Amino acid sequence: MFQKRRTSLAIALVCLSLAVAACGNTENNSNKGANTPAESNKAANAGETADTDPYLGKYDPAVEISTVRVIGDLKFAEGEDLENNQWTRTLEERLGIKLKNNWIVKTDQGNEKMNVTIASGDLPDIFAVNATQLKQLVEAGELMDLTSLYDKHTSPLLKGFMDDATNAIASGTFDGKLMAFPSPGSTIDAAPVVWIRKDWLDKLSIPEPKSAADILAISEAFTKNDPDGNGKNDTYGLALMKNLYGAFGSLEGFFNSYHAYPQQWVKASDGTLVFGSVQPEMKTALAALHEMYKNGQIDKEFGVKDEAKEGELAVSGKLGMTYGPMWLSLSSLKDNRANDPNADWQAYPLASVDGKAANPQVPGLAVGSYYAVSKDAKNPEALFKMVNLFAELQFGPDTPTEDWEKHSKVDGIEVWPYFPFPVGPPNKNLGIHERIVSALEKKDPAGLNPEEMDAYKNSLAMAEGTGDANAWGYDKVFGPKGSFEVIAQYVHGDLMKPSEFYGINTPTMSERSETLKKMELEVFTKIIIDGSIDNFDKFVSDWKNLGGDAMTQEVNEWSKTK
Repeated sequence: MFQKRRTSLAIALVCLSLAVAACGNTENNSNKGANTPAESNKAANAGETADTDPYLGKYDPAVEISTVRVIGDLKFAEGEDLENNQWTRTLEERLGIKLKNNWIVKTDQGNEKMNVTIASGDLPDIFAVNATQLKQLVEAGELMDLTSLYDKHTSPLLKGFMDDATNAIASGTFDGKLMAFPSPGSTIDAAPVVWIRKDWLDKLSIPEPKSAADILAISEAFTKNDPDGNGKNDTYGLALMKNLYGAFGSLEGFFNSYHAYPQQWVKASDGTLVFGSVQPEMKTALAALHEMYKNGQIDKEFGVKDEAKEGELAVSGKLGMTYGPMWLSLSSLKDNRANDPNADWQAYPLASVDGKAANPQVPGLAVGSYYAVSKDAKNPEALFKMVNLFAELQFGPDTPTEDWEKHSKVDGIEVWPYFPFPVGPPNKNLGIHERIVSALEKKDPAGLNPEEMDAYKNSLAMAEGTGDANAWGYDKVFGPKGSFEVIAQYVHGDLMKPSEFYGINTPTMSERSETLKKMELEVFTKIIIDGSIDNFDKFVSDWKNLGGDAMTQEVNEWSKTK
């Protein structure tokens, strides 16, 4: 269920967002030469009858909509392909839309092919672009203003998705005009939690962590007190891997506990935006990590291990704690459970170094693609009808199970990727958690959709003692004590700290950000290993001189225009 597209629509986008938290992926800009809202409305009426449903009204006669496709490794039933499948048939039957693919390429060729298409000026009617391509097209006056179309043709269900999508509409808006429809992802799903071996806590009679000091004490106990009971000094308190940031063995959550926010733009006390990696709170957290490393609580080889390799320590039962996202119980931790049915990882909220609440950092924006409409399109409202239909068939509360199934996965083949413009509710996974917890409490799953029923069955199996490692992994995400219980605490406590910058790369970012990040990882790794904490001050100075000051100026100039 979690690995189905219906669950992973929001998650796949957020995984991308993890990588863009520092630099973002779009920006508001001036709109040059776009159709006016009045022109858009005029175009919107082309091909529609006066009494057409504005959300799902069918064209009669049918209309042809051209697009382009960037695809992964899709599988098809015999006799079907991207031109003839369940989704193409449904679009024609229900909306009177015939899709025409001007070209189809694999994912690794997508950006280059789209750039060539943009340069040629031969744009399809409706197509997906990234943030940089969107800005280029807007400045060239090639796109239609979608403001009025969005207001008229977006269904209440889809508008609800957009209301929950942090900064999404703003990111597609240029000079007050909506120039593309953002495909929303989840920012809250990216919030870090701390995963701890609860069975080790119980064995060593250690209470659950309430402070950063508790985390340090737990790490020490897991290292020194033989939690696996084999009489050997062969366990580690905290996971860490060479990239420092990411998923398993990442440090964002650890730093957040010290009110430090690496690779993220935050607001300073004077209201200006500053880069979290160079703030003094980072130095305190790095010093704590060095002490943990020096005392054997961190794998001595972390500097050469990626997430998968470091995860092997968890799988083999030699690791007791890791920071990371809410889904880790579906990866290395699940494999640990499969090897050892007594292994019981539990997600906990970030614990603060002081009396002030810890704020988990999240991206300022989670948008995977922008759906743009050519200024020459005859039926621009068709975009909204198509995404409305996808939203209804995939997430509509009244959609019959059989309808959902035949548009999602049929005979083991995922068919949802055939649709060119997917969307999803950003906070869907939190909603799944809340609804199945309620159903478990009432012992009544009535009203759950098929996806929610999967989660319910997994948690019920664990409650009845019949669940396997797979059911355990899902229960640890969506169940009553799952990671989304922690996410819910973050949300309801207004604890999330989104990045203050969600624009596309500034000129200096494009030129220098990768070099500066590489320097950051090298310096921080060295500090953790050898305790050369004064190197942090030199790093800050070098960062500023090598482009950081210029980036900071550009980000603050952007902030004034948003």
